[in-house]
Amino acid sequence: MSIVGENRIWQRFLYFYIPLGLFVAFLLMPFYWMFVVSLRPTADLLNRVRNPFLIYSVTLNHYRFLFEDTAFTTWMKNTLIVTVCATLLSLFCAILIGYALGRFQFRMGNFLGAAIFIAYLVPPTLLFIPLAQIISEYQLYNSYWALILTYPTFLIPFASWLLMGYFRTISAELEDAALVDGASRLQAMRQIVLPLAMPGVLSAGIFCFTLAWNEFLYALVFMGTAEMKTIPVGVVSDLIKADTFMWGPLMAAGILGSVPVAIAYSFFVDNYVSGLTAGATKG
Repeated sequence: MSIVGENRIWQRFLYFYIPLGLFVAFLLMPFYWMFVVSLRPTADLLNRVRNPFLIYSVTLNHYRFLFEDTAFTTWMKNTLIVTVCATLLSLFCAILIGYALGRFQFRMGNFLGAAIFIAYLVPPTLLFIPLAQIISEYQLYNSYWALILTYPTFLIPFASWLLMGYFRTISAELEDAALVDGASRLQAMRQIVLPLAMPGVLSAGIFCFTLAWNEFLYALVFMGTAEMKTIPVGVVSDLIKADTFMWGPLMAAGILGSVPVAIAYSFFVDNYVSGLTAGATKG
């Protein structure tokens, strides 16, 4: 191998692989720490002599505590129901909004697109008080509908903006050809545009799923009883007692709570990346 080839290999290793490895290690460190703490006995967690990053003995008591002494399965069920329903509702609305703003030219279309994205930037802390009054007025408090109907207030804006940009990347000639062949606008959208826009739809769906799964404020305010808690609320309220933190069960809950999101990303990571880049550059 020539000297030039060796220099290129060392440069690639120095400027690409080492920074990438450090970034990956930094990114995965919190998950590794949660995994280690969730498997270590409580006595080891308080032992300052042993290396805190290593596992000397393994125990499943923290996971057993979650399933036997807390309502973790109920929290998981509540979170899954609310997240799936809110994601599907948000995607349905976002597809219609993104299609209308991305495919049609009409007065104030660009303004509406910008306004929708700006609405996403409104902090939830400014909205939960008026939303709480609406929930109380319609007697939805402490029900799944309280979260299913409020989560789209912050899910739809960004998903619509992302899909609007993705719809613009699809050639209009394909849709025009379907219209010439006798298809209606709805048929052309469903049979031509949506299949081509599936990477963007999956990206928006994963985004909505992640935000809804991790949401805390609305779930805390609108769910008043123990059997209606979601994972973020249940973990904080039942595993943190004043100044006492149950670190083992907390980290075990963090690991189990990350599994659905990790599965979603692992299955759709290619479509997620392509959908985000297309929607971000064409929106």
